Amino acid sequence: MILRWFLSKSVREAYTVHKHYRRLLATQSDILPLPNIGAVELKLRELRAAIAEGHKGRINIKAEELQFAAEKNLRPYPHAAWRENVEVLLVALAVAMAIRTFFLQPFKIPTGSMQPTLFGVTSTPNFATIDGRLERAKIQALIDAQANQRDAIQIPTGWARIKDWFAGTSYIRLVAQNDGELEAVNSPVGVKIIDLKQTLIIGGVPHTIWFPPDYGDVPLPYRAGLRVHSEFGNGQYFHKGDEIVKMRCSAGDHLFVDRLTYNFRKPERGETIVFATAGTAIRDQDQFYIKRLTVLPNERVSIGNDRHMRINGQRLDASTPHFANVYGFNPNTPPAESQYSGHLNADVSEQYGIPAGRNLSYLFPDETTIFTNGPDAYMVFGDNTCNSSDSRVWGTLPAKNVIGKAAFVYWPITWRFGIGSTLN
Repeated sequence: MILRWFLSKSVREAYTVHKHYRRLLATQSDILPLPNIGAVELKLRELRAAIAEGHKGRINIKAEELQFAAEKNLRPYPHAAWRENVEVLLVALAVAMAIRTFFLQPFKIPTGSMQPTLFGVTSTPNFATIDGRLERAKIQALIDAQANQRDAIQIPTGWARIKDWFAGTSYIRLVAQNDGELEAVNSPVGVKIIDLKQTLIIGGVPHTIWFPPDYGDVPLPYRAGLRVHSEFGNGQYFHKGDEIVKMRCSAGDHLFVDRLTYNFRKPERGETIVFATAGTAIRDQDQFYIKRLTVLPNERVSIGNDRHMRINGQRLDASTPHFANVYGFNPNTPPAESQYSGHLNADVSEQYGIPAGRNLSYLFPDETTIFTNGPDAYMVFGDNTCNSSDSRVWGTLPAKNVIGKAAFVYWPITWRFGIGSTLN
């Protein structure tokens, strides 16, 4: 029967007709008179017998008889084409939701804590990165440096702009249309997955940014992201023709999370995992983070001054699976932002002048401190250990919070595209 279905177009079409009218009869069987039901059931059985017999002519005749009987005895649906399209759409949505729930879930890297393995949202300039606790002269120097980066931005056109877009880079340039004070920076407006526009009010005149990019992780509400990154505020005065905003934004990596594998085995050391923050000591309890799983349940861990982690007394190094890049640094080179620098305790951070606010290392103040992980808990760390809020700061992660592991970077189209970055 199966072979006949593959070899004969008539058999395939007859199966489709049989399935269609059998489904219609099932949906109407509670409202149809018994004679009508019997007439259609008879023709369904006859077509089924003809298919089993395999005679092409008889199959075609019985398919036509079934269609005639169905049109005579079944009730027609109003707007049948619309109903069919809606059914197809609902089935597609159900399949998509099932895939997202049980197999692959899309995820966007929001911050730079996993760089240079996976990249988060970045922008130039980004005045939000300036630590307000520094000396006044240093703060001013950093502000000037960001301003110089802004002024140096060259916004490409044509094919160069398209190439940048595929690489995840977008640009904002907004010029004042009139003289006036900045009165408001409204929240971006859009649908769930994309912002359509953002409006600034200057001297009573709205200035619109179409399709504003994500401004990245900032220490203020999202509506203030553009203001913080661009260094302007309400009350600032602009003249007609002044540049209000000039910015280059790089999209964070978008990837698929494998939600299936961990149903069959436990997460393994070194895998890049996505987890929910609820129930942890992380301040934001309604987010998903991505980090590298490093410490398993019931293990004792310390971080040496050589920037290597020790698990139950055993030193992790570049030969440890999934840690070749993390520990592939030159020990004579100081740790640096967005570079593989091993793992840092608080002593090492202070030695190299890494601001305490960016790497507090509460649990690991020095290399003599040993922390014992609990049962049913993991410890996770960012690859960008000079700037990562991870288990050094907020401690352990309940095993139940793990969503899945990074599987495939699908956007942007850079050297990180594919599975390579997720396997490191």
